Amino acid sequence: METFWFWTVAAAMAVLAAAWLVRGLMRGAEAAAPAAAQDMQVYRDQLAEADRDLARGTLTAAEAARVKTEIARRLLEADRALNAAAPVAASRTPWTAMALVLAAMAGALVLYSRVGLPWYPDLPISERLAMADEAMATRPSQATAEANAEPPPPAQPDAEFLHLMEKLRAAVDPATATDLRGLDLLARNEATLGNFAAARAAQARLVEVKGDQATAEDYSTLAEMLILAAGGYVSPEAEQALVHALQLDPQDGMARYFSGLMFAQGGRFDRAFAFWRPLLDQSPPGAPWVAPIRAQIEEVAMRAGIPYQLPEAASGPTIADMEAAAGMTPEERQQMVEGMVAQLQDRLAAEGGSAAEWARLIGALGTLGRGDQAQAVYDEAKTRFKGREDDLAALSEAAVAAGLAP
Repeated sequence: METFWFWTVAAAMAVLAAAWLVRGLMRGAEAAAPAAAQDMQVYRDQLAEADRDLARGTLTAAEAARVKTEIARRLLEADRALNAAAPVAASRTPWTAMALVLAAMAGALVLYSRVGLPWYPDLPISERLAMADEAMATRPSQATAEANAEPPPPAQPDAEFLHLMEKLRAAVDPATATDLRGLDLLARNEATLGNFAAARAAQARLVEVKGDQATAEDYSTLAEMLILAAGGYVSPEAEQALVHALQLDPQDGMARYFSGLMFAQGGRFDRAFAFWRPLLDQSPPGAPWVAPIRAQIEEVAMRAGIPYQLPEAASGPTIADMEAAAGMTPEERQQMVEGMVAQLQDRLAAEGGSAAEWARLIGALGTLGRGDQAQAVYDEAKTRFKGREDDLAALSEAAVAAGLAP
């Protein structure tokens, strides 16, 4: 039934468009002749006026002759234009115009039947999400992804490093080793060399040996090794590691980033945005996941149907600031931090800013122990961003982290 109404409405629109085109073609052809006829009448009137001016003595005989010669030339040109337009107007009958429009419509229909899907039904968003979930549930395993992944470009380590790696590999067997320090070194250095499968095996063994003592960082590192070994693909095995990491620490930045990446790869852009938006707002500019999120989040929001404009990147301290801070006493560093917080607070009060900037100010005031000021800033921010649920959620998370009531 939906298909029937679609084609009914489409046919009606096509008929209206065709009628409009035929009318335009006919009017364009008929407009040339009346214009030329009007020009001829104007020139005849000018000739008569020249004769009257000669009779009144306004023009001399020589002047009248020049004027009448020029008018006669223009009159002949208008006559030729009228004679040329008449056959064109006669040839463009309504049947000719209609045939041209019908031929164009038939061509468009044939083209659509070949490259389009004329009988494909509508696909509601709920079905699309269900299809995406089904595709994620049946996506390829880690082993399949590693088999199909392109190998990374070979590293070029020096001979001494390679010699040390040979000794480390001989001393630490990922299948049986129980030395946590050795497994950690092996995993990290294999990853440095681009041997991600070996790094993944060593990190998996480290997590296994640690057992209940494994941390969120251990699991997020394992997920990263799995993803690197699979060429950037987040497999079901990597997802399990991410789930463990977030169960141990829901604020683990790397696990949150890779979880969002997994949903983006699976077509669940709504869930990817739900991971990335608060993570981006809460993260310092130098966090390793900030740059990749900023490069993708606008497209993810667009595909999720969420209006979102990426805020300007927050500027961090310069190299000179960091060098100066390194030589400061604790009191001087505290004073510098308070000055930077005051500058941010003054700018937001005078000019406003993004929700991410307000969230950073709330967190900074909470860190400095200024709970009353942080609460006042939070209350003002809630007023400024009233009705914007995503921004309010980011502000609420910052308030909770600062020890305020959400």
